[in-house]
Amino acid sequence: MIFTEVAFPLIGGLGLFIYGMKTMSEGLQRVAGNRLRRILETVSANRVVACLTGALITGLIQSSSAMTVMLVGFVNAGLLNLSQALGVILGANIGTTITAQLIAFKITAYALPVIAVGSFMRLFAKRRRYLDYGAVILGFGLLFFGMATMKMGVAPIKDSPAFVDFFTRFEGDVFSGRLLCVMVGAFLTMALQSSSATVGLTMTLATQGLIGFPGAVALTLGDNIGTTVTAELASIGASPAAHRTARSNTLFNIFGVTYIVLLFPFFLDLVTWVSATLLQMGPPEMIVGGEQPNIARYIATAHTMFNVVNALFFLIFLKFLLKAAYWLTPTNAEAEEDMDLFKTKYLDKSFLNVSSVALEQARQEILRMGEIARESMSKVFKSLPERKLKALGQWRHREDAIDVLQREIMDYLVQISQSDITLADSKQISSLMRMTNNIERIGDSIENIAELIEEMIENDLDLAEEGIDDFNQIAKKVVEFYGFILDCLKKPREDSIMGKAREMEDGVDELREIMRTKYIMRLRDGTCTIDPGIIFTDMLSNFEKIGDYCFNIAQSLAGIK
Repeated sequence: MIFTEVAFPLIGGLGLFIYGMKTMSEGLQRVAGNRLRRILETVSANRVVACLTGALITGLIQSSSAMTVMLVGFVNAGLLNLSQALGVILGANIGTTITAQLIAFKITAYALPVIAVGSFMRLFAKRRRYLDYGAVILGFGLLFFGMATMKMGVAPIKDSPAFVDFFTRFEGDVFSGRLLCVMVGAFLTMALQSSSATVGLTMTLATQGLIGFPGAVALTLGDNIGTTVTAELASIGASPAAHRTARSNTLFNIFGVTYIVLLFPFFLDLVTWVSATLLQMGPPEMIVGGEQPNIARYIATAHTMFNVVNALFFLIFLKFLLKAAYWLTPTNAEAEEDMDLFKTKYLDKSFLNVSSVALEQARQEILRMGEIARESMSKVFKSLPERKLKALGQWRHREDAIDVLQREIMDYLVQISQSDITLADSKQISSLMRMTNNIERIGDSIENIAELIEEMIENDLDLAEEGIDDFNQIAKKVVEFYGFILDCLKKPREDSIMGKAREMEDGVDELREIMRTKYIMRLRDGTCTIDPGIIFTDMLSNFEKIGDYCFNIAQSLAGIK
């Protein structure tokens, strides 16, 4: 009976807490997500500003895991470099402690009314914004109701000799007990995927007197290590830079916990002094009505102070954290070259007011973007006859780079247009923008063909020999057309480009029609099956689109559009 009285409220309360945390975090991200992403994309290279930005945003979305995963994605996409991301990570670890501070306030009595308000908003609101606000309020209420339920569950066991004996192992007064607490906190956070949930559970046990203040702080230190697993999982299959971002977050927390554990008595004294002197709190072990009402605030303070002290330490020694991340994630020359794909090479904002120079820089960057697309095109088109998935998988990295470069080039051209320019410059900007967008669309079509080839290889589908020959023939035609366009971009020749471009586009369209007809004939003869044939016709459509985009670029080069 005692088991059901304890286990059910404890597990149910923990579930409510985690669900409330998730609901609140997701609602906050939807309310402010796009604005937060724009802030992150333009975050300052100044490490202090980046740290403050990370703390503010994480405090708003109430999830350091979501923040670090977002950072890994931004670094993987080339929107942030590793140095910028590290500054934000330091702040994110501070921002996540806001949850613990909120939990430490005694506002559980208002949990049910808050749940009611949030539920009514979710049920009856019509606008998306108010539905999201409702999710935030509902999650906030569920979080505190979960805390109250857990507290109710652990209350009966505080006088049980067996449970008291078990929890006395989680004492931070001795080094071995300290390490046990850190490991338990880390593994529990990994399992729950929420450091806030582990901190909340720790506060509940401590309030009921089952865990002492030193043990509770040590458990909280372990939470900081456990929460890093989310970013590590998010970096699987990502670029080396994304791996280094995740490694940096892990190193930050492991190293910080290590030196705090070694200096543990001094750290506890500092937390006690801050809580008692600055926050005017009574002793953590003070008992009122059979509970320790102050200890939750002490735990929250310790959680915040650990991350503040650790962030200040690494703000000073950030370059050593950066070096360690590089050392732990070594790459070869080819991988480093792939990382450089995301960085613009020719765009220099110091020349924005010199339109002739700036426009030539933009043209060179567009040409570089086009060469990246050509390399991706060449490797993808060769992969069907060779049926090599490993080689084919490299297209994703180049497609991401093309998307990043498109954004950078378009932003650069917009900034040029905002300066004092001539009518001729304005027309040239429009042409360059059109070229940039069409190269990005070519990248999308290459992506579509790559995914179709992946589908064929993974499902063990084969084209007839004649179908392979057709694929090679139209691929060769498209590569030739695209190569002609890039050559014209290198050495503009407006007088002769359109005639050749029209001839080559007609050639691609004609091949597509001939090959579609031949496929139908093979289908009737039984020399080819339906599934690979459908995929082949989709490939033909994408080849035709690439021809259309090449023709659009030719028009821009000729000054027609």
